[in-house]
Amino acid sequence: MAYATFRSVSRRLHRVPQTLTLSLSGATETSLWTNLTKAGGLFSHHMASTGGKTICSRCASTLTGLSKATRLSSISRIAQHGGRTFCVVRIGSRQIFRLYSTKGGSDVAAKAVGKGVKKTAKTSQLPEFRRLLSLAKDEKWRLAGAITLLFVSSTVTLAVPFGIGRVIDIIYTPEEQEAMVPRLKTFCKVLLGVFIVGAIANFGRVYLMQISGNRIVKKMREKLFGSIIKQDIAFFDKTKTGELINRLSTDTSLVGQSVTMNISDGLRSVTQALGGISMMVYMSPKLAMIALSIVPPIALVSRYYGRYVQKITRAVQDSLAASTQVAEERLSNMRTVRAFVQEEREQNAYNQQIDQVLKLSYKEALARGIFWGTTGLSGNIVVLSVFYYGGLMMSESVITVGEMSSFLMYAAFVGVSIGGLSTFYTELMRGLGASTRVWQLIDSQPSIPLTDGIIPDMPMKGNIEFRDLHFSYPQRPDTHIFNGLSLAVPQGSVTAIVGSSGSGKSTLAALLLRYYDPNSGEVCVDGTSTRALSPSWLRSNMGLVNQEPTLFSCSIADNIKYGALKPELVTEEEVKHAAQMANAYNFIQYFPEGFNTLVGERGVMLSGRGNNIREQGVMLSEPKDSSFR
Repeated sequence: MAYATFRSVSRRLHRVPQTLTLSLSGATETSLWTNLTKAGGLFSHHMASTGGKTICSRCASTLTGLSKATRLSSISRIAQHGGRTFCVVRIGSRQIFRLYSTKGGSDVAAKAVGKGVKKTAKTSQLPEFRRLLSLAKDEKWRLAGAITLLFVSSTVTLAVPFGIGRVIDIIYTPEEQEAMVPRLKTFCKVLLGVFIVGAIANFGRVYLMQISGNRIVKKMREKLFGSIIKQDIAFFDKTKTGELINRLSTDTSLVGQSVTMNISDGLRSVTQALGGISMMVYMSPKLAMIALSIVPPIALVSRYYGRYVQKITRAVQDSLAASTQVAEERLSNMRTVRAFVQEEREQNAYNQQIDQVLKLSYKEALARGIFWGTTGLSGNIVVLSVFYYGGLMMSESVITVGEMSSFLMYAAFVGVSIGGLSTFYTELMRGLGASTRVWQLIDSQPSIPLTDGIIPDMPMKGNIEFRDLHFSYPQRPDTHIFNGLSLAVPQGSVTAIVGSSGSGKSTLAALLLRYYDPNSGEVCVDGTSTRALSPSWLRSNMGLVNQEPTLFSCSIADNIKYGALKPELVTEEEVKHAAQMANAYNFIQYFPEGFNTLVGERGVMLSGRGNNIREQGVMLSEPKDSSFR
């Protein structure tokens, strides 16, 4: 495509605020998904590539194929996702990315030309915060009880300085010396009862918040894992396992903590700060003004500090995900590492990732140190000022010793509460930083949904045909695996695909199971294109044994049952029959626990007999077609 045409498309996109669809002449029904990428680091977008052009698959529920003539025309889509609007157009190595706002469609991001997009737009944190709070919807009654108990415990806490001040005045008031002991006893008993009520309220608050937090994290992990497990194979080709594990474990914990205990602590700090300020003003408005002079500058500093911490947290989480990926990959392939004597090399690789985390932690530590050092010094100066002016007021009998003591304790409470609010804001920003990545994964939609498509009324016969296949992997779009491949495999036949490494033998099986869709051409089963069939139905009627089969770390029997449509209904006799059919029954009997023998991680305890176990699983599924590779 000429560069002038590219510029023309760019200008048209810039003028259109909401949606744009350029007509596609000569379109034929086919799927174009061949690339998976991230748009600006904000949302995971599935990309469809035709020639050198790219279409965002999240911009339309259905896309059609293009004839050769149409492929030369400019193609683009703009779509809204989560309050933001995206469009990606790529011609050859040139790529333009624009982020449009939904209000007026102004271009709020930057145009990037090259291989990637470096700039993203600043977006409001309010929608993310609302979505964070929406996680607590199912726990509203527990959280309501916890918040009620929080107000009770905060009220008790605020009563303590006033009570202690009264005790001091009772002790140091000369005219009340005769009645001091009885009044002191009564007052201490009342305070003890108040303390007990506060302790019970604190117990209930922490317990309910902790339970709610754990339930929220559980639901979030279930939802996240459910989204991950439904993604396309192309998604797993691009996304590292360690990163996904980090999202499931660390990020979800941060999010759950933010929406429960962190918000609880924030509300507690707000309650105590407002109550303390009210009591300070009640006791001495002049001293209260002096003590509260520190609040505006600290609030301003906290705002910018929280944003910086959010940015650092995202970087730290990404680095942790990378280090987790390195550790997971190396530990799962320890036999290979040991065989090639690469222990030191892998240690260095992991150390480099951890060093990156440490460098980012240094930045966070420096920011925290500056913030807390500055706020601590400011607070101490204010306390010193309160002591000075309060002492002058006591010498003039404007306030009593007990009132001064109560005022200082309230001032301390307010200081601690303001510090707690700063911590609350910082931790909330950390939670928002972690939640961004979690939402990306949860919102990501597979281009090949598991249950879309038709389920034929007739059972599958098993006639397979590859028609004029053109295919390249999403991560290697310039490397063409097939260029016009055609092959027919009749029902009931045994066909061996022979070729050198990398010639596409395994790729044929992947296309047959519709792990990917071809760039052009068709894969047909019983005369029907696999694109029209339900992927789940298609795969449930096929059996697959990989060259290096993966077994789960459970018993031999459980691994055999895994191939059945309903493993829980498989009987012991059916398991034994499948083992006999795969010529594995005898060697399984040699194990002390027989079919209940644990195979270890990835079947390491079976010493090369994993293929037999997976073959038995295939037999239990009774497939119409089987693939061994």
